[in-house]
Amino acid sequence: MTHIEKANDLFGRKFHCSQAVFAAFSEELGLTEEQALKIGACFGSGMRKGEVCGACTGALMALGLKYGQALEQDNDSRLKTNEVTDRFMEEFKKENGSYMCKELLGCDLSTEEGIKEALEKKLFTEFCPKMVESATRIAENILMGIQ
Repeated sequence: MTHIEKANDLFGRKFHCSQAVFAAFSEELGLTEEQALKIGACFGSGMRKGEVCGACTGALMALGLKYGQALEQDNDSRLKTNEVTDRFMEEFKKENGSYMCKELLGCDLSTEEGIKEALEKKLFTEFCPKMVESATRIAENILMGIQ
């Protein structure tokens, strides 16, 4: 199963976008799927406030597992993490127009009205899977060193 297939499968099983993207990469990066699902659980729907898209935060968690700084004196990892974060966010915005959940969806998920609108427009089932796929593909390219 590819990363995109795994992320889509998890999202289709009602995990948050953040969980689906992060868990698609977790095992090869040293975490179990269960751990990734738990870590990513609070980041869906832009942290439930329509902020940065949960698919993006899931991808950034995966990038952090590979490139993140873990030692105080390891400034190279800090610089690399900054580089891949900027690259991911720029590519996601270029591909999708924004990385902000409320801008992508056109409604505010921090309100009952916004959630109702998203459900009525079937955004979670018809639009969000495209964001999951986009974030997964961009993260995969970065993780694999594809320019």
